Amino acid sequence: MEIILKEDIIGLGYKNDIVNVKNGYGRNYLIPTGKAVIASASAKKILAENLKQQAHKLAAILAAAEKEAEALNGVALTIEAKVSATGALYGSVNAATVAEELAKKGIEVDRKKIIMKDIKAVGEYAATVVFHKQVKVEIPVTVLAEGQDEVAAPAVEEAPVAEAPAAEVAE
Repeated sequence: MEIILKEDIIGLGYKNDIVNVKNGYGRNYLIPTGKAVIASASAKKILAENLKQQAHKLAAILAAAEKEAEALNGVALTIEAKVSATGALYGSVNAATVAEELAKKGIEVDRKKIIMKDIKAVGEYAATVVFHKQVKVEIPVTVLAEGQDEVAAPAVEEAPVAEAPAAEVAE
C-alpha cells in the first residue's frame, strides 16, 4: 500500500515522503492515527503543490538543522560505566545515555534523533544524530571502565615465531 506520511516516523520515513507499507500497518495504524494518508493521484497532486508553496519554509528548516549540526562538530563523548571483570558492562550505553552526556556539555538533543545500537562492552563506537533527512552527524563515543583513563587494547601478545629448520628428509 502506498501512503504519504504526515509526520516523521523513525524507521519508515520523513514528513511528505511517499512510502510503501503493508496493508494492515497502513489501514490499522498510520491512517487512523492521522500519521499518513493514502497516496491517491489527487493526494499526490496536492502534495506536489504544497511542497512547491512551502519550498522556502523547507529551506529554513534545513538551515536550522545545519546550524544544530554545527554545534556537534568536533564533539567526542567519553562515558564511564561500571564494568565486570570480563569487560562487559553492567547494563548498557544507549541513545538516552548519549543524550544525557550531550546535555552535560550544553547541547540539547532529543534522544529519538540519536541512532545507535546499545553498547554492552568497553571500546570506541559511533552514534549518528539525525537532525533532518539531509543532515546527519556522527559522534565518536568512547566507553571506559570507571576510573580508567583510556581504552585498553585487548592484551594480545604475539609469540616470537620460531624459524622452522630446513626440510630434512629422513631416509
